[in-house]
Amino acid sequence: MKKAGLHASLIMIAVMAVFVMAACSGGGGSASGGNPAPGDKSAVTAIRSSVSTTICPNDGISVDAGIDVNGDGVLNSAEVTTTQYVCNGTNGANGMSALVSITNESVGANCATGGKKITSGLDADNDGVLDAGEVSLTNYVCNGETGQSGSTGPTGPTGPAGSTGPTGPAGSVVTWVNVTGNAVQAAANTGYMANSAEQVVITLPLAPVIGDVLQVSGIGSGGWRIAQNEGQSIITKGITPFLTGRDSARQWSSVASSADGTKLVAGVLDGKLYTSTDSGTTWTARDSDRSWHSVASSADGTKLVAAVLGGQIYTSIDSGETWTARAEPKTWSSVASSADGIKLVAAVNVGQIYISLNSGETWTAQASDRAWSSVASDADGINLVAAVDGNYIYTSTNSGATWTARDSTTTRSWISVSSSSDGTMLAAAVSNGKIYISSDSGETWTPYDSNRNWSSIALASNGSKLVAVVENGQIFTSDSGAVWTPHDAGRNWSSVALSSDGTKIVAGDDDGKIYTLTSPSTIPGSAGAIIGGQYDAIELQYIGNDTFIILSHEGELVVQ
Repeated sequence: MKKAGLHASLIMIAVMAVFVMAACSGGGGSASGGNPAPGDKSAVTAIRSSVSTTICPNDGISVDAGIDVNGDGVLNSAEVTTTQYVCNGTNGANGMSALVSITNESVGANCATGGKKITSGLDADNDGVLDAGEVSLTNYVCNGETGQSGSTGPTGPTGPAGSTGPTGPAGSVVTWVNVTGNAVQAAANTGYMANSAEQVVITLPLAPVIGDVLQVSGIGSGGWRIAQNEGQSIITKGITPFLTGRDSARQWSSVASSADGTKLVAGVLDGKLYTSTDSGTTWTARDSDRSWHSVASSADGTKLVAAVLGGQIYTSIDSGETWTARAEPKTWSSVASSADGIKLVAAVNVGQIYISLNSGETWTAQASDRAWSSVASDADGINLVAAVDGNYIYTSTNSGATWTARDSTTTRSWISVSSSSDGTMLAAAVSNGKIYISSDSGETWTPYDSNRNWSSIALASNGSKLVAVVENGQIFTSDSGAVWTPHDAGRNWSSVALSSDGTKIVAGDDDGKIYTLTSPSTIPGSAGAIIGGQYDAIELQYIGNDTFIILSHEGELVVQ
């Protein structure tokens, strides 16, 4: 046949390919369940004759495709999304016939979801069969992928093949219940609006499965309380810590903690020393009534040091059971210890800094007479930091043999300093001033938060968590020093300490109790709870072993 006939055959190949594409491609899906939204119609094609000579010099046809949006069965020009052209060739001598073959294509590298394989070529041997050696062109028309699953919105009407997605995961959307009473037993994957002038008690689900969620929002003025069943607890990482009052109201002046927060020591002004071996739950009185002003602890809590204002320094090597008097009576203002309790540093208010390299048996005076207010040590006892009230901060890199003035452009009423275990991260508080943080061992300092009457500050061992207290104010915590969050009530806070990981806090009230946070979770069982007020909210998820975690929360929540 002539070449014109060959091009006519190619026209049919193109048209067939367009129709295969229309049949195999998945339809457009909506955001709900992957189904087409109301108004979506079938994919249609239209073959139009007469093509501009600019596109086809010898004329030809155009094949338009698109979605019949208005559903009238006609592909209007506004509905066309793709157009393909098949042009006529010129007349020539007789040639060979063009053949096309359309077969199914399995799921694989060519078509991830299967489809059609279209091969074409000239029938060189004129046997009417397109042999493998005669194939000159291969195309694939693949099926459309399954539509994505939708997590919100009603399911739309069924769309064309390949458009419907799977159902969203169970528990992704909760059903909300308006609670106007005083108590409710919670069901899994349910949200509760605490809408009462009295506190609404919402008890955790009795038999949750892993992944179940619970949401609570406070609407009414009474707020809410999440109660626990026997054995249940909630991991409270990232939530406001709740401090529990311990022992009796005393004039607590200083506190210190072992690395794990289990062993604690606290001094009372014009009273005794007190120690705890259970993270502050119970306390035992030690030694005699003295004007205890500052205490420090080794990492394991066995070696302790305590200074008396206007008296001597005392040390203990048995976790505070017995004490030995050291050094001469002076107006000691602050003491600090290395992790092993061997290297000690002590400051005198309007005096010198004293160093001991043998757990307090002997002391050597260093630095000059200044109004030293606070000292801190790294784990090795090599890098030290000291603050002067009304003057500068000083650092030492040789266990106190020499000192360098830092932040020496402006004098400040430095009241408390703290150091990370490697001495790189330092924190300092100013009385009636701001918090200052250094991440380069004291060379430079950056102020944070507001002017407050800060009285004490403490750092976790890696410097990532901080806590500071305000005299006649609140406790403030921070993860980096840039942002500080207030907690608990206003009290006459005098001193604060942290465990090595920053999860356990002990703080002394100068005219009240000593307060501790002993666990990063609620108390297991019915004694534990999380409490929120009006407009506070929380979302919990069950992770197994009677344990829930907090996915998100809003407001100042109280943990018990």
